[in-house]
Amino acid sequence: MTESRETPLELDGSEGGGQLLRTALTLSCLEGRPFEMTGVRADRPTTGLRPQHLACVDAAAALTGATVEGDDVGSERLSFAPTHAPRGDVTVDVGTAGSVALVFDTVLPLAAGVDDPVSVTASGGTDVKWAPTFDFFRGVKLPLLARVGLAATVTLRRRGFYPTGGGRATLHVAPSTLRPLECESRGDLVASVHAVGARDLADADVCERALGRAHERLSVPVAETHATYAETDCPGFALLVSVSGETRAGFDALGERGVPAEDVADDAVEAFERWLAGPGAVDEHLADQLVVPLALAGGVVTAPRATSHLRTNLSLVDAFGYDLRTRNENGGVAVERE
Repeated sequence: MTESRETPLELDGSEGGGQLLRTALTLSCLEGRPFEMTGVRADRPTTGLRPQHLACVDAAAALTGATVEGDDVGSERLSFAPTHAPRGDVTVDVGTAGSVALVFDTVLPLAAGVDDPVSVTASGGTDVKWAPTFDFFRGVKLPLLARVGLAATVTLRRRGFYPTGGGRATLHVAPSTLRPLECESRGDLVASVHAVGARDLADADVCERALGRAHERLSVPVAETHATYAETDCPGFALLVSVSGETRAGFDALGERGVPAEDVADDAVEAFERWLAGPGAVDEHLADQLVVPLALAGGVVTAPRATSHLRTNLSLVDAFGYDLRTRNENGGVAVERE
């Protein structure tokens, strides 16, 4: 981390969601640059900071001894000023079924700036809406970034579904030298399908039925299927279709009361098949999540299209001095830092 500069960056969070805050926290911790973000999540139906965003702030602040103002539920302004490079082991509790994986997303790139291993233990939701599932984080994102030198492992303590949460996991990050992320083509793809459900759903064979439907419908070879039932605080079910080749990609879906397991599998398979029929080495959501590694290490990633999330995230890393650009590529988009 470079020496902290007194003048904070002034950032606008009004045209994006929590990803803008997470990216700002990550880069602030790495660069030692304080920031003040206004209009936090101003374009969302429920504006301002929510409990899962506060958990990200708490984790980043604990690791860097940061001075923080505006860290309250509903606040649309946050100031954050780290005082030292990330270090230590911290524990945060979302307090709701807010996403544990999104807390880890804030911490994961810090591998590029730590001198000693750090860890974050987070409690909340492991498999919830509007966030990557735990299995996506563990089985898709971590292996993809491991290819470019990012050293991290994650340990699941307990699953947590919406609305109760109660999940718990720990992310361990070690000092890493990142190589450029080159992810432009898919190669020959092989699929794996993983299903996890609350133990109360075992008698209904929810996982097995979903796995059978996914295996039946996927248009690429399936190398592995796996079903797990876990003790949880409330019922829940999640399915992940992941594929590997020259790239990695994942497509998940969550069960809901009254929705057959086969329909959940259909949602994940259809998302995969739509991606397969179009351009890009990764899906549009993962492209957004790879902006910070690209900013730090360089490289190029191709995706089906540039979403509004991607564009606002690119604007934010630009405010920290990282020059990423997009260009049209075979009907899709390439994101690169030379």
